[in-house]
Amino acid sequence: MVPDDLNRRAALALLLGAGALAATGCGFALRKAPEFAFRSIYVDLPANSSIGNELRRQLQGTGKLEVIQDAARRDQAEVLLQSVLDVRDRIVVGRDASGQVREFQLRQRFRFRVRTPAGKEVLPMSEILRQIDQSYSESAALSKEAEAQMLFQNMQTDIVQQVMRRLATIKL
Repeated sequence: MVPDDLNRRAALALLLGAGALAATGCGFALRKAPEFAFRSIYVDLPANSSIGNELRRQLQGTGKLEVIQDAARRDQAEVLLQSVLDVRDRIVVGRDASGQVREFQLRQRFRFRVRTPAGKEVLPMSEILRQIDQSYSESAALSKEAEAQMLFQNMQTDIVQQVMRRLATIKL
């Protein structure tokens, strides 16, 4: 090996080591599953609600929480998550000179609150709104519809993650 090559390798190793040391020294850590102050929850959303199903899956996936799904046992849960509003909208925001749609705005709004079975509100009414613009072309209508469904799915996943983080802030 050429001495210049050894110097470059040593400098690269030193640089990588310094970068790793700096990243750990700043408090960087991968996001962990949230810690909850309760051990059981009842999610009061319809069985056919896609956001409700994903939220139940995420809560069960933590492995630290019992998600009660039987309405007859809802009073056995430490907290009840109640959905007040779960709406998806697709609004025209742009047209061309001939009146053809050129752009949509996709919105998903989720409003909820968390209370105990005794009625004490532990997380007041909260609303999460996600919106994104989508271009549109009549000649690609089928692919644009599939794209809209994918965008709605991504917004739903983001909303579920935000709900999970908000549930982790509850102190009983």
